[in-house]
Amino acid sequence: MPAAHAENNATAAASAQAALAATGMSDAPQRGSLYRIRHHGNIAWLFGTIHVGKPAFYPLEQEVTTALQRAGKLVLEIDIRDNGPFQRALHAHGMYPSDDGIEGHLSAESLASLRKALEQHGISLDSVRRFKPWLLANMLIGLDLERHGYHRSHGLESFLLAQAGHAKAVQELESAEYQMSLYDGMSDAMQEQYLRENLAELADGNALRKAQALIDAWSRADGNAVERFILEAANEKTASSDFLQKVLLDRRNPEMANKIEALLRNEESSFVGVGLLHLMGETGLPKLLRERGYEVEKLY
Repeated sequence: MPAAHAENNATAAASAQAALAATGMSDAPQRGSLYRIRHHGNIAWLFGTIHVGKPAFYPLEQEVTTALQRAGKLVLEIDIRDNGPFQRALHAHGMYPSDDGIEGHLSAESLASLRKALEQHGISLDSVRRFKPWLLANMLIGLDLERHGYHRSHGLESFLLAQAGHAKAVQELESAEYQMSLYDGMSDAMQEQYLRENLAELADGNALRKAQALIDAWSRADGNAVERFILEAANEKTASSDFLQKVLLDRRNPEMANKIEALLRNEESSFVGVGLLHLMGETGLPKLLRERGYEVEKLY
């Protein structure tokens, strides 16, 4: 969906929350997880998000929106308002050159499974033949979520950006270029395995069950359920679970912690929204920042 549509949807949700708050009717449940981190009088609120959602997820709990209102800056993994950097990164890291294609990088069995999955969404293999395996896997997961009502246009990033409005500065912790390069860092063999595993889970419904379990845990602020999700993923010993833990979490979390440290040194107040999984476990951001000597308080 175009970025403009996403912003319009998020703006509508934000307006609804503002109206409820004005009438004293806002009784939104706790969702995600919220931390307050202090350093020499400076504060960073750390909020766990999910990247897809439904209109019913809003309004957010008042403690979250109050923290965002008080913060001088909104900080997200990437700023999704400008689609240009994201598209350039996808082209650089998610697509083969014009003289190459997916059929030259997959076994006949994998190619047949891919063709079948694409056909279920009315997509021809030829139309996406330049897409790399990791991008095709993620695209199909996204389409499956959309089919069941979960859209990026209703994700937390759009909502938080709409709440922040034009008056609040927005900063990225990462870049689309960096995020896409992590996936592109997989070897051809690992990319094919990543695709095969995700195609199998899409076919048997396990991909949707996992996603819904994580979304449900976020919607109930159930940290224990999220911890179980991470543990179960680690125990699978698959290419996908290995990539999630070692690359998407263990590699990125210390880098994110460095950026949050800089915020705490230089900004009086900031609101940091990152994917919920980055807050969990022994390598999660709260644990890393606490080990570095910062005052970390879990608000819920």
